[in-house]
Amino acid sequence: MRSLRFGSGAAARSVVALGVLPVVLAGTVLPATASNDRTVAAPAEAREDRASGPAIRNGLRTVTPDDLVIGTAVAGGGHHLSAGYPDPFTRDPTYRKVLATEFNSVSPENQMKWDFIHPEPGVYNFKPADQIVAFAERHGQEVRGHTLLWHSQLADWVTEGDYTDEELRAILKDHIQTVVGRYAGRIDQWDVANEIFADTWDDGGVRLRDGSTGATANIFIQRLGPGIIADAFRWAHEADPQAKLFLNDYAVEDIGAKSDAYYELAKELLAQNVPLHGFAFQAHLDLQYPFPETLDENMQRFEDLGLETAITELDVRFTLPEDGVPTAEQLAEQADTYQGVLEACLSVDDCNSFTIWGFNDKYSWVPSFSPGQGAATVMFEDYERKPAYWALHETLAEAEAGQ
Repeated sequence: MRSLRFGSGAAARSVVALGVLPVVLAGTVLPATASNDRTVAAPAEAREDRASGPAIRNGLRTVTPDDLVIGTAVAGGGHHLSAGYPDPFTRDPTYRKVLATEFNSVSPENQMKWDFIHPEPGVYNFKPADQIVAFAERHGQEVRGHTLLWHSQLADWVTEGDYTDEELRAILKDHIQTVVGRYAGRIDQWDVANEIFADTWDDGGVRLRDGSTGATANIFIQRLGPGIIADAFRWAHEADPQAKLFLNDYAVEDIGAKSDAYYELAKELLAQNVPLHGFAFQAHLDLQYPFPETLDENMQRFEDLGLETAITELDVRFTLPEDGVPTAEQLAEQADTYQGVLEACLSVDDCNSFTIWGFNDKYSWVPSFSPGQGAATVMFEDYERKPAYWALHETLAEAEAGQ
């Protein structure tokens, strides 16, 4: 167990006081103040950096424990292509500066997804992914590859082609081994199988995306059967034996039907000696729903199987007021949620990475996919740090000091 221990769920978390009333959360009471300014105080050594610009000297990576990496998605592709701004990673020097100074791990948001990196048969667009990997190497950052076997963002030539099962299998194998092989020895972890189960709210409930539920089918599982999941891991391992290979999904943070399905799948894959190394919790959270109180227990049970765990896509969205400006209460609750997820990660031995899905509200995917919601990241559009940022900073600093 890590030297810094947290209790289970909400009881371990703190929250900043609001107004003139004390805030009570699972037994934790903080002093009331006369101010409605819901900011988390920056550490003393970092306060002066706030005036020095978007990149501060004592960023998140400087206070992260040695056995953990702090990561972010690198904006680009997907919804960014139709947005009213240039590509953030290649055109925004401030974005790159903050990316380099705050994080020691990066995940391409869209640049390694099939429709972006493999748009035509036999044609691979590696340039955007190459740029991210090279950037990471220059700045001492790890790279998390994302993603290989997924039902979404497939190129039309894959989903609309008239292929035999054998041809479809060969297409997937070539894709995995070509992409993973290109970055062999340079990418530390891969999200191999992504979102392969339907949700509890889909017709048919939690089942593999094989076309038998109301969820969008994964064409490879639908056509080739569940055994293709094990094959995907084996092919990735053949292409890069050093990379750690993960299952990855959302709505699995609490112990429940969907995470149970993954738990059973993980046991089956391990029993077949499939090179599965970890289970990853995306953690796209929404303040209208309760905090996943069993997250730490859930992570522990996967680790008890001999797997590593990771938080891979954390953001915390909420419905914005009519003026589009988050309230102090919303920002404080958001900070508490970010902190709670980090504390769950820190409470187990083998949570090896903690990744947020973008760090600037301007470039977040949330408003495009959840109209009326937003402000899901840890920084405002001008890179001012939110309470959520300082909650992460202080929690990491405490963990680092306790090593």
